[in-house]
Amino acid sequence: MSKAKQYATEGVVTFLIGLVLWRFTGDVDVPLVTLTKVGVVMMVVGGVLSANGLRHAARGGT
Repeated sequence: MSKAKQYATEGVVTFLIGLVLWRFTGDVDVPLVTLTKVGVVMMVVGGVLSANGLRHAARGGT
């Protein structure tokens, strides 16, 4: 698997997990963290990974 495809796949999966956390864990109480905020952070990280995968694909990286 090329780096571009790997980054894009990891980014999409991370984004989707973050979306699920952000959308459906509003009523869950966990000490130390808020799961909705963790979901937002994961969506941002997933977006950055996906953008990195697109950049690698555009530059023809392996």
